[in-house]
Amino acid sequence: MDLPVVNDCIPRRNSRFLRWLGRSYLSSRGWKVVGTFPEQKKFILAVAPHTSNWDFVVGVSVMFALDIKINFLGKHSIFVGPFKYLLNNIGGIPVYRDKNYGVVEQLVNRCQQSEHFVLGIAPEGTRSKTRQWKSGFLHIAHQANIPVVPVSLDFGKKEVTLLPEHQISDDIDAELNKVKQCFANTCAKNPQAV
Repeated sequence: MDLPVVNDCIPRRNSRFLRWLGRSYLSSRGWKVVGTFPEQKKFILAVAPHTSNWDFVVGVSVMFALDIKINFLGKHSIFVGPFKYLLNNIGGIPVYRDKNYGVVEQLVNRCQQSEHFVLGIAPEGTRSKTRQWKSGFLHIAHQANIPVVPVSLDFGKKEVTLLPEHQISDDIDAELNKVKQCFANTCAKNPQAV
């Protein structure tokens, strides 16, 4: 299976089993991964559209297939029982939506204190239909001075595409519109939810 080259800047898992598992899943389902990673130690992957739990399965399979470490956010309610251990182990960070915990500030601090920081985020913040995307990932990128790399999950083409990186200015509304445009022709798993 052809996969993008992963440069030495990006942290690795070094797990033959997980690499095999990810590649086996993607190839058996006909998925391909195209594009290039930035030559950066720190960046945010903005993954969209997010309309199904299958997006997570494909995303984690790509992460395993490429043998890379990526942190991702998930609502705190899924971090329970055996799933808590699994999600924490593969890079999950629980988010409490019902309270303001200063998630942006926490992630900016985490980025600044880390040698490597790759964070995957679904900008919609939900699988449900929504017109307004969350802008927190752009605030994190701007405050931490790291790029955003849009990643499209196209279920029509069965293609995960790493798009060119964006350096984020302080005009967050304009930046959000630019990032949203990157996904204009992407076929979601559930197109009616876009």
